[in-house]
Amino acid sequence: MIRHEQHISFDDTEKAFAHKTTAELKSSRFVFKMMQNPTLVDVLSRMTLFALKIHLPIEWAIKRTIFKQFCGGTTIQDCTKNYELLRKHNIEAILDYSVEGQEDDKAFDFVEKEVIRLIENAKKHASIPTTCLKMTGLARLELLEKVNQDKELSEKEKQEYNRVIKRLDHICKKASELEVRIYIDAEETWIQEAIDRLAEVMMQRYNKEKTIVFTTLQMYRHDRLAYLHRLIELSKSQNFYLGIKQVRGAYMEKERERAIEMNYPSPIQPDKLATDRDYNEGLKVMIENIDRVEICAGTHNEESAMYLTQLLKEKAIEKSDTRVFFSQLFGMSDNISFILASIGYNVSKYLPYGPVRFTMPYLIRRAEENTSVAGQMGKELRLVDQEIRRRG
Repeated sequence: MIRHEQHISFDDTEKAFAHKTTAELKSSRFVFKMMQNPTLVDVLSRMTLFALKIHLPIEWAIKRTIFKQFCGGTTIQDCTKNYELLRKHNIEAILDYSVEGQEDDKAFDFVEKEVIRLIENAKKHASIPTTCLKMTGLARLELLEKVNQDKELSEKEKQEYNRVIKRLDHICKKASELEVRIYIDAEETWIQEAIDRLAEVMMQRYNKEKTIVFTTLQMYRHDRLAYLHRLIELSKSQNFYLGIKQVRGAYMEKERERAIEMNYPSPIQPDKLATDRDYNEGLKVMIENIDRVEICAGTHNEESAMYLTQLLKEKAIEKSDTRVFFSQLFGMSDNISFILASIGYNVSKYLPYGPVRFTMPYLIRRAEENTSVAGQMGKELRLVDQEIRRRG
């Protein structure tokens, strides 16, 4: 028998923050208040990067504020406490080694080994083991950009790119052997086509019997809905399962600025309404093809989360069906994550970790993204305030 709740309230702060102490809520409130101010975020981001560059001892301050809010720790072992806390509330943790923008083979080889460790760790501890990677953790940005533009590679670059493919294949092969899902995250448009091609190859190779490799679609791009339809057709013609993590996206300001600077049409949707429309339409298309597609709906948008619960109900899909996951970032939208998990939906949290100085690009992106999303910080702040007041 298919059972779904008649009504879900994302305003139940008692349920949303049951895992947090009042002191932790006050710390979150401080971070969210800062992030409401775009000018402050911009100034602090620049100052922090400069201070780290000249080796000023400020890591302790970062660790106690923004890092603590959005990251699990500096190592896999550091994440144990948060990992177990999430698991206690029926939420899967997706550990994310948030180091990117490295420049040499030694660093890329280290990331490959670290992701393999994550796969083994997930297999040991999670009931539905999942991990993730960023291609910029395995390859130089400039190389991916050149591949993206179909430019001819030098002999040295060809060898370098072959090493990139080998790293990715080694990771996906290990994930397949241990039956651990792996999400290949989306990045900037000027390298995304290269990433898409690699993800397609890995899905065709490792998703023949079950869905292991997932690609990521950023729906703030106006071309992603059409690409989703193409992927579904490709999976039918090549007979493989399609893994899709669907998100709105995290590089909007950067994308718009670059398009203006380099005088090309912006790849970004004209407005939030168009993004929301394509995001929800993407959910509908994937649910209609659930026999072929497994879904991770990465969203901090309550309407989209609610819409997906309605789609499951309409299609008589159990809310515990492991082909459908809701996912949010650690430190954000706990009202969506913890409330959905408490009533039996599959939920995961991205739990980033890594050395403080190397996770700064991730943390700054979180801060910039949240100041640019209308009302996101206000909503987070309102809920935290509401729970602090409720506790008296």
